[in-house]
Amino acid sequence: MIERLPHTLRSDAQDNRERILDAARALFSTVGLDVPMREIARRAGVGPATLYRRFPTKQVLVAEAFADRLRACRTIVDEGCAHPDPWRGLCLVIEKLCELHARDRGFTEAFLATLPGAPDVAGREYTVKAVAGLARRAKAAGRLRPDFVLDDLILVLMANKGIHAGSTATRVIASRRFAGLAIQALEACPRHAPLPPAARLAPGAPDGARP
Repeated sequence: MIERLPHTLRSDAQDNRERILDAARALFSTVGLDVPMREIARRAGVGPATLYRRFPTKQVLVAEAFADRLRACRTIVDEGCAHPDPWRGLCLVIEKLCELHARDRGFTEAFLATLPGAPDVAGREYTVKAVAGLARRAKAAGRLRPDFVLDDLILVLMANKGIHAGSTATRVIASRRFAGLAIQALEACPRHAPLPPAARLAPGAPDGARP
């Protein structure tokens, strides 16, 4: 019995950690990053001391909670920057970032928020710098409108965050169409390619309803 005790403690500690992260993701997504740490501990079913022992600051907790999303975000940006056509690479980044953020509104909150004294927990600095280089190349190729500024990317993600739907699947469909509209607005000479399918967001309206 004594020999198995350390393993049991390690297992309990890992369970506590996962419960805390699950609770944090859920609350960040629904309440936002301002949710008190004590509320996260309560939702996870652990004491505040256990929470702070694992995650001494909210910044550390945010970084851990969205580690997978951060890796996905970096992969998207790297894929776009590696594309031989900078405009297509930029379009890919906008499309995939919008979808990533539509799937996890908590990550959007972390990406757009500024936590006092926090490191780049949501990868925004990395993303913005990489997109800046991609945008310069797309402008030089004559495909991106010359008055594009990096704040426009943040504006697109802020607007994407405002999409409300009854399910994640519907929100993703709406996000894809929104990204298509945003891309057409950013193109130097829009070719008006067909948009992705519309999502039914208005109550009682048929899919693809026209005014």
